[in-house]
Amino acid sequence: MAAEKQVGPTLRTVPAGDNRERLVCADCGFVQYDNPKIVVGAVVQWQGRVLLCKRAIEPRIGYWTLPAGYLELGETPLEGAVREAQEEACAEIAVDALLAVYSVPRISQVQLIYRAALKAPEFGPSPESLEVALFDWDAIPWDELAFPTVAWALAAWRRIGDAPVFAPEFNPAD
Repeated sequence: MAAEKQVGPTLRTVPAGDNRERLVCADCGFVQYDNPKIVVGAVVQWQGRVLLCKRAIEPRIGYWTLPAGYLELGETPLEGAVREAQEEACAEIAVDALLAVYSVPRISQVQLIYRAALKAPEFGPSPESLEVALFDWDAIPWDELAFPTVAWALAAWRRIGDAPVFAPEFNPAD
């Protein structure tokens, strides 16, 4: 039995004109670029309380997060944030500004987090969420947040408040 020939990018090398090792097809020269994933989401508020979702999927099942997820092909980050709120919290939101941009290089993510409000106080769990709830600031389950960026975004939201004009925040210095 003859061995099957592998096709596509299988050779790890630095392509001409590049400075990083990448997977390259030895037959046609196609270069496979692996780039960071874009995550989009929102700190969504209703009457001063913030909307959080308890994750029903890995990673971090059972922990609280913002409605957020991967940007899909063919959509803008704003469209993605609105879609994620619908998918994770069955919530219709109105986005008003980009709140923060976080870089998480160890998992190759860039996160775009918006400031938003519920259009109406209607929301609920979806297949991606075990539970969805509005929290007063002092009742946020800080020890049960899924990711550091959730805490960062909540803190940014609190600092910025209702300011009509502000610069988006970035990773904290510490």
